[in-house]
Amino acid sequence: MRSAAVAVTFAALVMGTTALVTTLSAPARAQGAPPAATKAKADDLEKLQAFQSTGTAAAPEIPQTGKRADAIRRILTKVKLPEGFKIDLYAIVPDARALAVGPNAGVVFVGTRKTKVYTVTDRDKDRVADEVRAFAPGIDFKVPNGVCFSRDGVLTVVEQNRVLAFPAAEFFYENPDVAAGVLVKQGELIPASEESYNHTARVCRVGADGKTYIALGQPYNVPPQDKLDLYTKAGIGGIIRIDADGKNREVYATGVRNSVGMDFSASDKALWFTDNQVDGMGDDQPPGELNRATKAGENFGFPWFGGGHVRTTEYKDAAPPKDAVFPQAELPPHAADLGMTFYSGKMFPERYWGGIFTAEHGSWNRTQPIGARIMFVPVNPDGSAGQPKPFAEGWLTSDGEYLGRPVDVAVMLDGSLLVSDDTAGAIYRISYEGK
Repeated sequence: MRSAAVAVTFAALVMGTTALVTTLSAPARAQGAPPAATKAKADDLEKLQAFQSTGTAAAPEIPQTGKRADAIRRILTKVKLPEGFKIDLYAIVPDARALAVGPNAGVVFVGTRKTKVYTVTDRDKDRVADEVRAFAPGIDFKVPNGVCFSRDGVLTVVEQNRVLAFPAAEFFYENPDVAAGVLVKQGELIPASEESYNHTARVCRVGADGKTYIALGQPYNVPPQDKLDLYTKAGIGGIIRIDADGKNREVYATGVRNSVGMDFSASDKALWFTDNQVDGMGDDQPPGELNRATKAGENFGFPWFGGGHVRTTEYKDAAPPKDAVFPQAELPPHAADLGMTFYSGKMFPERYWGGIFTAEHGSWNRTQPIGARIMFVPVNPDGSAGQPKPFAEGWLTSDGEYLGRPVDVAVMLDGSLLVSDDTAGAIYRISYEGK
């Protein structure tokens, strides 16, 4: 069991093993944290690994009412949905990005591209959050975008260059001191030399095999050829997987530019993922991608292909891999497809069961903006993807103004769909009340 493996790691720490104790790397220190403060944060993490109190105060609550909440609700009246569906404000969460719904109590953990992970609690179960606070405030997170749960309740947080694990996080998150383990030390998820401000928002999922799968976006629009060997070996521009205790790292997929959304199919266990494609090739090419990985070792064509079958300028004269896997579905060019999830609930009509919802963040380099919506992709009986179509839209006005930018989607325990928005700093809840 995954939880047993993590428990062994923590037990070793209590007994004095320091193999997984981590300190912040030099690159992290260089970005502004005073040495004393950095060391204090590192010491706090060591204490948490040994089940010791850090003396950290509880994080303050994020206000859930007032002008900001009212303004967001007014914006949501502009969002168009299929008949029978409605959308509401679920929570105010600053910089909300990746979502992980606790498998037991439905507490939602929210990653960001900044320095905090948040917890969102609906205590009275009225389908609106009652309390939002920063999680584990004593830990110095750095771009903790990726959050995911194992079936037995272990929360994994994937940062820019570190991976942490929190067993039973859903039950102990209210205390600022939570049991923590280091699965991948600071500076070892990717080589420190390749740390960048670009494409650093990681995502993760735990497979039926108990392994954690992590997407590693590469820092370039199109990487130079002299980086390819290093990136292939490290899994940069690909997807890696590790055991529950962080061991046995392997590169699962290559040829991926920057995936910020993935999920496993319940029917055949295949790993599906979105992939943001090459910029600067015009408004209408290349397309975004929705991919399906069925086994280890597949290559999804980047950087020889910029998206779909469109060749990149930089690699147009280089022979592409003969076994390149092309996308299951091509998505609108430059819509910035990020989070995705299979619909595993039963609240929505049966035509949505087993299909895929994706979040389009919206274009930034198109003369006519596109995106900022939720798409639905049906999955055919043979496991292939059907035609993508808009499901929820209205955050992008006819004048090209973004009223919000969806990032991730997640299915709640009751079958409703959550949508995060890092521009509005909010989470929305889409429910179905039709017949």
